[in-house]
Amino acid sequence: MLETIIAIASLAIIFGLVLGYAAIRFKVEGDPIVDKIDAILPQTQCGQCTYPGCRPYAEAIAKGEADINQCPPGGEAVINELADLLGVDAKPLNEEHGEHSESKTVVYIDEDICIGCTLCIQACPVDAILGAAKLMHTVIEAECTGCDLCIPVCPVDCIYIKPITETINTWKWPSPEVNTYINAKKELS
Repeated sequence: MLETIIAIASLAIIFGLVLGYAAIRFKVEGDPIVDKIDAILPQTQCGQCTYPGCRPYAEAIAKGEADINQCPPGGEAVINELADLLGVDAKPLNEEHGEHSESKTVVYIDEDICIGCTLCIQACPVDAILGAAKLMHTVIEAECTGCDLCIPVCPVDCIYIKPITETINTWKWPSPEVNTYINAKKELS
């Protein structure tokens, strides 16, 4: 009888240690679906979706608080990828949040007109504007996402939208349509 109790207690201790180790070793931080949604979003942090950035928008989509068609920078391609990931029907872009533009843009600050008010620096969600109070400002084009949030806050209208000119260094091979790839995969199955 004592031997049985010792054997059962030993097994309980061993299983407890294994489960404790597994809980620490295989712990999942956050919600994995939020990470997948966030990876699909364009990371412009523009706020056009009514959320302060792509991560909060991804969290709202995962909770069911936001729809998948609120991202103008991502356009139809992002909506289709989100629909495939979440297993819902794709919808057209919600026009309340803006319209999608195929050509990428950055902003340009006319340094001759700039008064150094720093309002554009405060409005930029990705810190792509460089300058100091009472001095001219400039845009770091490589960091600018083209969200255009700095334009409405400028009191002297010295910020302009400039399309990104495609050069041999900036050209990228166009990615295949997501639905075409998925349909081809389904046909092979």
